[in-house]
Amino acid sequence: MTEHISRAITRVGVIGGGLMGSGIAEVCARSGLDVIVSEVRPEFAESASRRIAASMARAVKAGKVDPDEADQVNALIKVVVGLEELADRQLVIEAATENEQLKLQVFTDLDRIVTDPDAILASNTSSIPISKLAVATGRPDKVVGVHFFNPATVQKLVEIIPSLLTSTWTVDSVVEFATVALGKTVVRAKDRAGFVVNALLIPYLLSAVRMFEGGHATAEDIDNGMVLGCAHPMGPLRLLDLVGLDTAKSAAESMYAEYGEPHYAPPALLSRMVEAGLLGRKSGRGFYDYAT
Repeated sequence: MTEHISRAITRVGVIGGGLMGSGIAEVCARSGLDVIVSEVRPEFAESASRRIAASMARAVKAGKVDPDEADQVNALIKVVVGLEELADRQLVIEAATENEQLKLQVFTDLDRIVTDPDAILASNTSSIPISKLAVATGRPDKVVGVHFFNPATVQKLVEIIPSLLTSTWTVDSVVEFATVALGKTVVRAKDRAGFVVNALLIPYLLSAVRMFEGGHATAEDIDNGMVLGCAHPMGPLRLLDLVGLDTAKSAAESMYAEYGEPHYAPPALLSRMVEAGLLGRKSGRGFYDYAT
């Protein structure tokens, strides 16, 4: 390997086939890359396959892709159970649940399984410091944050987050991957919890929860205020429902642990809603009801 020359990435692994993972897999396959999605259980793998196929069917119906292209994209994505089939990947993007201990175990396992010493191990974490994940491996110079935004098939932004241990070669490779292969726009962030976007976004979302919790306004009025008064494409409470209340809570906890600032602390209402399983769109109910 020549350290100062980045390498074209054609074989990608994605860990997790939920909304983010399946979206990342679809984006990669639409760019002609060979993609393997890893799930932990057969029923989750089946759900991931259905989710990707349904997304491509919607794209065909909307006229964004033709049926032949959709077939080609579906053919480039293989969904498997377990991590073993990721052994030959050049880049693996972890998009598992936003749980630090789970992610640490994933990176420990990947370090053992992925055979190419130049393979890059990336995390789609929205808030966990990359250095914590890097030191769980024997290749910390090849570990980097590559943070997509939901839905990955639509959102143009990708945050690239090197740790203090990430090599320049690794950063150059993932920047080229995101910009050239995927056509995304990249921003670079320091390895601090929340990075750029969530460090700004999460306090805003939590403020909306506190406003609703305190009875200042209804959910609809809070959201309409920001959509119609500030030209936001979506109000904060609907955005929380889209992101997932559990994901937002985990991100807030990670940032509060790092910074200790009150505006990062999850409000009591957010914690109670997560405990009750009111997670937003993915559970059918959050601040709004999606069951009907």
